Amino acid sequence: MTNTATGPPLRAAETARPGPLLSLWGAAASPGALARVLLDPGRALPAPDLAGEPARRALEPVRERAEAERGSPWPQPLASQYARYFQDGDRTVYERNVFERQDRLTRAVLMAAATGDDGWLAEAADGIVLLCEQSSWCWPAHEESCRPRGAVLPDPAAPCLDLGAGDVAAQLAWADQAIGERLDERFPGVRERVRAEVRARVLEPFTRRRDWHWLGLDGQVHNWCPWICGNVLVAALRLAEPGEERALQVALAVEGVDRYLAALPPDGSVDEGYEYWWNGACRALEALDVLAHATSGVLDAAGAPVVRATVRFPYLMHLGGGWYVNVADARARPPAGQPWDVLHRWARRVGDPDGVRHAAAQRAAAVSPAAELGRVMTALGDPAWLEAEAAGPPLVASAWLPGTQVGVARAAGGTDRGLALVVKGGHNAENHNHNDVGSVIVAVDGVPAVVDAGRPTYTARTFGPDRYAIWTMRGDWHNVPEVRGTPQRAGASYRARDVEVADEPGLFRVRLDLAAAYPVGGLERWWRTALLDRSSGEVTIEDAWRFTGDGEPSALRFLLAGEVRQDRPGEVEVRPPGGGRAAVLTWDPERAAGSLTVRELDDPMLTSVWGDRLTRLELALPGTAEGSVLVRVGVRG
Repeated sequence: MTNTATGPPLRAAETARPGPLLSLWGAAASPGALARVLLDPGRALPAPDLAGEPARRALEPVRERAEAERGSPWPQPLASQYARYFQDGDRTVYERNVFERQDRLTRAVLMAAATGDDGWLAEAADGIVLLCEQSSWCWPAHEESCRPRGAVLPDPAAPCLDLGAGDVAAQLAWADQAIGERLDERFPGVRERVRAEVRARVLEPFTRRRDWHWLGLDGQVHNWCPWICGNVLVAALRLAEPGEERALQVALAVEGVDRYLAALPPDGSVDEGYEYWWNGACRALEALDVLAHATSGVLDAAGAPVVRATVRFPYLMHLGGGWYVNVADARARPPAGQPWDVLHRWARRVGDPDGVRHAAAQRAAAVSPAAELGRVMTALGDPAWLEAEAAGPPLVASAWLPGTQVGVARAAGGTDRGLALVVKGGHNAENHNHNDVGSVIVAVDGVPAVVDAGRPTYTARTFGPDRYAIWTMRGDWHNVPEVRGTPQRAGASYRARDVEVADEPGLFRVRLDLAAAYPVGGLERWWRTALLDRSSGEVTIEDAWRFTGDGEPSALRFLLAGEVRQDRPGEVEVRPPGGGRAAVLTWDPERAAGSLTVRELDDPMLTSVWGDRLTRLELALPGTAEGSVLVRVGVRG
């Protein structure tokens, strides 16, 4: 990808067939129509009363954090830190300083708006100018100008529009909304600098270039598209001058969000997993919130079926407490400080009481001290969210999402007591893919015991040719077979086939053929059947295979979290993280000999979820042409 123009500026709606939004809105979303209905920049973003008593109460945790850091040096991203990505693959040190700087600016803006204090205004002005003077807003892992030049630092004359650049542009727009007029009084010239930087680094590249990979114009659409387009939308609405160019920027941003929603399956599921829903589908919902406000309700997406469907996804993936189904790069216990107000608000709008309950159940505070500025301001502008009372999560009995071939079932709806079963089909070219076709997760009382490890800290290897050298991405560290010494391969052709689902009051069963996930000659079928029997409270996982002849042995692998004991052949007890009741895995040791391998953990992304180790159970299978092995999972108090 080169940083050159690809022709004259593109007209909106020129690139693809309309998705759910443009089909719903038609010509009302065209640049010409938008130019007529968009509110002027001073009113285009929501403007909550940050100085009012409800907001001040909600901002108390923010105030405490802001007071603690006030007067200390601002976090300073350094050239040597940026260069590390290209030298040793580390991206964390630089990004940490970038995120801490932006978080501090958010808190300063909120304090300046809430208190009217000139000292906080000065603090905010300092942070704003520091961002304007930062050489690049692009994170090093996404910078496209370095390697072609043989450089380790970005070219300021060729700004790269990525997640980081979009985040900064939107943050500056929300800051301008909150304290812009006061900045004019005390620090004249700052707002003009902000507009110039956002125009050069974000708005102009967004309008001019159509070869950004994250636009998904090649059909590969993922969470970057609504994330960046939503931030561009905010920046254009507040910081661009009214007129045709601003309307085009908004129309192109709407097209991007529409393209992402069109790529979601009708069930609203996300192949990147629950944690990435917040930075994909949720980003789309946030953009739609802003768009509805900026058009005085003319463009309202509540009637789009995929919007209604995706509101269900977070609570369908809930196992219990802070634990969620994790596939791809998602973590089983993701950060709790999500923008739950977005889910609460959209569940109210589309009439989903379970979504409302789930969001209210997760509400620890109205806003998080580490939340993005726009997310805080949006939450503070939602009185129903500020007044929401605690509720119990819905904990639905079962769900099957055919779009991603993920199924979840628990012993009884409304409680996390007992076993829960997760089954994943799909293919091995998903976004943030792991080689995990046919994998299972089993939770005890809402806590995973048979687990998916998730992902470690991102480095240069994570999204490069060495991705599947990382152990957490490979099939041999997922709960899937290894067939005659061969693990699963990456690619869309490596997939589940002939998937059958039975979802009945007494049982939940998924049967799928995994043979296509393995490049093994002579393999005709590898059936995996995962079943939750509600009458017995037991989970069974049966693997049955058929080859054209005898050959090398195969293996089943199950990754276990917590305290693992093997006191007798054919049985393993797993007491999951946090104690509580144990899962007991049993099998016929005459059919499959079992062994345990301990994997010590030192990556904080993994230790924060699982502690200091995971244990892999391996069942050795005979190399017979046909055979089967059944693993039972029960509960021990």
